[in-house]
Amino acid sequence: MTAWAVMFPGQGSQTVGMGRLLHDTYPEARHTFEEADEALGYRLSQVIFEGPAARLEETELQQPAILTVSIAAWRTFLAHRGDFRPRVGLGLSLGEYSAYVASGALDFADAVRVTRVRGRAMQHTVPLGHGGMTAVLGLDPETVEVICQDASSVGAVDPANFNAPGQIVISGLIRGLERAEELIRAQGGKAIRLPVSAPFHSRLLEPAGAVIADALATVVIRPPQFPVIANVDAEPCTDPEEIRSRLVAQVYRPVQFEAGVRRAISLGAEAFIELGPGKSLANLLKKIDRGRTVVSVEDPAGLARALELA
Repeated sequence: MTAWAVMFPGQGSQTVGMGRLLHDTYPEARHTFEEADEALGYRLSQVIFEGPAARLEETELQQPAILTVSIAAWRTFLAHRGDFRPRVGLGLSLGEYSAYVASGALDFADAVRVTRVRGRAMQHTVPLGHGGMTAVLGLDPETVEVICQDASSVGAVDPANFNAPGQIVISGLIRGLERAEELIRAQGGKAIRLPVSAPFHSRLLEPAGAVIADALATVVIRPPQFPVIANVDAEPCTDPEEIRSRLVAQVYRPVQFEAGVRRAISLGAEAFIELGPGKSLANLLKKIDRGRTVVSVEDPAGLARALELA
């Protein structure tokens, strides 16, 4: 029997209308959207299905929205394959919350409310227009770390996401990013400024960690039914207090997604299911280990494919 890992996407995977086919087809998905609306006290589902896109791009809406679509996909899959037990779970940034909900460590309604707080804190810790993020292509991690150190002499810059070989994201103040981009090009790499308005997963967001800690202190965290690999250190986490502290640190420390995938494989994962909007994690997985089977569940067609394979 194949050992599966489940993985959940983060910010940037959203589209207006995401999850609509699941909602309209499966009661488990429909109930998930209804539960999110009730938890927040407003029609998040209406924004997800109808937009406008600019509203869905607001971080404090985007985070619970992606979480909701991801858990709708997970619950629908599980309703059809009740005996499914993943070897391990992981997520990209926000997706780690989805993984903990799927594992039973976090209640879905609590996670919806916490990710709204998380999104607001991450967006507003640094004044709008002062921070951002840049994708770095074609350079190794050591070179990128040296570039960030050099660029920080004019404005704080940190590695933010180690996504896949040759694909790293840096985060910081605009003046530091501009200097880093010059250094990246001088080293033969490619720098692409991302359409985000905050320096996620950098030291600049440490004050946001305190806000998230307060929000997490109000919710119950249980031992997960399967281990979830933490973003901050790419290690499986099962202790509730360690989960809490890692989720706090995650907001201002780099996301170790590539290392997390490799850790999942070392723990026996042979194939991967991505649950939620888009196929961004499936694409990253192919760059990390092209030989692994991966299927994305964001609509009935993806669900059918996953049920056929799993």
